[in-house]
Amino acid sequence: MTVSHPSNFAIEVPDSLIQRAKRGDGTAFEQIYRRFERPVYTLALRLCGQPSEAQDVLQDAMLKAMTRIGDFKGHSPFWGWLRQIAVNEALMRLRRSAKGFKEDDVYEAELPDTATLLPLRAAEAGQLLDALRTLPPVTRSVLWLYHAEGFTHEEIAGQMGKTVSFSKSQLARGTRKLRESLAIDIPAGTRI
Repeated sequence: MTVSHPSNFAIEVPDSLIQRAKRGDGTAFEQIYRRFERPVYTLALRLCGQPSEAQDVLQDAMLKAMTRIGDFKGHSPFWGWLRQIAVNEALMRLRRSAKGFKEDDVYEAELPDTATLLPLRAAEAGQLLDALRTLPPVTRSVLWLYHAEGFTHEEIAGQMGKTVSFSKSQLARGTRKLRESLAIDIPAGTRI
């Protein structure tokens, strides 16, 4: 059984604010943007690995949310709807850039400040972020979506337009590389 982890997106938005944004109130949308700017950027940075790409994903996702806010029906939390838009935008960018992707490429990424990672001590968080920087973007994205965002392999496969076995193999490959980088023993099947 997969247990979802709390998301940085789990920010409650008053219905009145959403309704104002649906009516075209720019101030309401600006308030929504300010609430979600950091979580969208952080997610995009962790998936794409490059600050410029993350900034583009932030802008595209928020623009899409603004133009499609009328599609939000309120059956689920607003933050979940917006998170899905951000994930879709980030993965679309990864797919576009995958043409030049080589599995063994090493990507440097400017990942967020370790102070935002509460479960780990700062030194451990720093080591983990350094190790994540060495992973290819697709592998890093699968790890992040699975461990941090709580997506299932089926959801990841659907988002990436791949198979469930692709998601599982990327997770296994990424976990193995993290184990090697961190020189630690992570039991198989453990969410980190």
